[in-house]
Amino acid sequence: MKKRIVITLSIVTAALAVAAAAVAASLSATAAVTGTAGVSLALPSTPAINATLNGADQQLAYAPQLGVTDARGTGTGWNVTVAATPFTDTAGHSFAAGVVKSIVQACSTGSTCSTPTNSVSYPVSLTSTASKVFSAAANTGMGKVDVTPTIETTVPGNAYAGNYTSTLTIATALSP
Repeated sequence: MKKRIVITLSIVTAALAVAAAAVAASLSATAAVTGTAGVSLALPSTPAINATLNGADQQLAYAPQLGVTDARGTGTGWNVTVAATPFTDTAGHSFAAGVVKSIVQACSTGSTCSTPTNSVSYPVSLTSTASKVFSAAANTGMGKVDVTPTIETTVPGNAYAGNYTSTLTIATALSP
């Protein structure tokens, strides 16, 4: 009886081993990943600053969050440039556009990015000529990145009351 059970178990074990070997197979998966042509930029809604004149110069700041997407897949890096007109009112009064005091960067929500390595020194004065305000070094800044500059402007103590506007031209450029 014991021999019969051992023989039966041996046959079942051998059959299972053969069956397991018969269903095992290898599969190779491939992935074709394509990049986009350039770096894109998403701008926030219009930032606003408010001041109540008190006779003293006032430092006011705003921080627009810029969404930079580098989906090229090349790792060659990119730059953000800004040009700005002075703040002017309809009567022709004006004050300077200001300076970029600093920039904070982080991966956008829902994105795995390579955190940018920035080489720009601050402050950067804003003028009508585009100035580099952020630079993602090679092999950094890939994916979706939020770049948030803190822009500070001085409202002079002798400013005229009114509504002032400055036009900022913000662009991304590929690193050379």
